[in-house]
Amino acid sequence: MDNIVLSIGRQFGSGGGEIGRKLADELHIPYYDRELLAIAARESGLCPEIFEKADERESSGLSYAFPLGFSPPGMYLPCDDMLSNEKLFLLQSETIRNLAERESCVIIGRCSDYILRDNPNCLSLFIHNTLQNRVKHVTARENVSESRAKELIAKADKSRAAYYNYYTNKQWGFAASYSFSIDVSVLGIDGTVAFLKDFIVKRFK
Repeated sequence: MDNIVLSIGRQFGSGGGEIGRKLADELHIPYYDRELLAIAARESGLCPEIFEKADERESSGLSYAFPLGFSPPGMYLPCDDMLSNEKLFLLQSETIRNLAERESCVIIGRCSDYILRDNPNCLSLFIHNTLQNRVKHVTARENVSESRAKELIAKADKSRAAYYNYYTNKQWGFAASYSFSIDVSVLGIDGTVAFLKDFIVKRFK
């Protein structure tokens, strides 16, 4: 069977990352979240911090020191030599396509559903949860107050939506933008993982 790729979009604090990791473990396939940034940096020869600063952020509209293709392959450029976010998106997109060609995997966010839209073996999922559950999750994970957790949730969701909408011309979080959208509060983390695993197995057999 060809490689299968699970692209997972998620609300901040929804448990989407945990669900993605557990699905990867259940299906015995690699999991990529921030690991994508290190791979993209290595494949492009750029400093990892460049990708970190642009991670899931919409274009700044700025032009930087050099165009794509300026540096020879493998040349490790200093962090001050910045690229525009659009060019970084193209480099990261190439990394995502390369991963999908090499292996089955779970990819978290970063418009991977759109980047792999022509791949028939890419299943796009969106994970959401109640605000109450998300606040509880973020307060525990980040060790912050409930009010601060709500601020972090609003800021992260706004940033992810702007990034996704900018690069895909679709609507972040809207069910029609994905193959499947699920509310974690209905079944809980482990119940959602079990449900999605069964769904994925039936889909790809």
